[in-house]
Amino acid sequence: MHQINKLELPDAEVYFTPQFFSKTESDLYFEKLMTEVNWQQESIKMFGKQLPMPRLTAWYGDKGYTYSGLHNKPQPWLPVLLELKEKVEQASNQKYNSVLLNLYRTGQDSMGWHADDEVELGQEPSIASISFGGERKFSFKHKTRKDLKPLNLSLTHGSLLLMQGQTQHYWVHHVPKTIRIVEPRINLTFRKVVL
Repeated sequence: MHQINKLELPDAEVYFTPQFFSKTESDLYFEKLMTEVNWQQESIKMFGKQLPMPRLTAWYGDKGYTYSGLHNKPQPWLPVLLELKEKVEQASNQKYNSVLLNLYRTGQDSMGWHADDEVELGQEPSIASISFGGERKFSFKHKTRKDLKPLNLSLTHGSLLLMQGQTQHYWVHHVPKTIRIVEPRINLTFRKVVL
């Protein structure tokens, strides 16, 4: 098993390993996910308008899920997703029943500041996040403590990030836009929907 390091974040339980999967495995998974996943361009309501999300998404699993006012009906598990689920369950010692996939096509695709703290995820959500493809910056920011600087990570091809315990209560995270030319990136966040 790969060494998964705990990050120095107060009020949080976050683990990270930049090369959970080898380059060969990561390349293979990236190709499979690109072609097999039923990617959607969803819209969300912002400032009273329906705007396209700045990324493509897909939701697979046993249960539906609502975030940003958008209800996701689950699509049935694909073999590649079940394979990845098993690997992250072993690494995290947690069980997951759903996965949200995001496809960041260019550096202009992004994810705003948010916490995965929807009531459907229970008191202390455990989120296992895998990234394949272009390397992107990922930042954590404490919700109330201004004395704590944001923490930046590079989510590399084949990396695994685990967010557990109180993390979602106290921290928000995001993937900012970048003007750098970056390869497309696929991110999977495995989670357990309890309601």
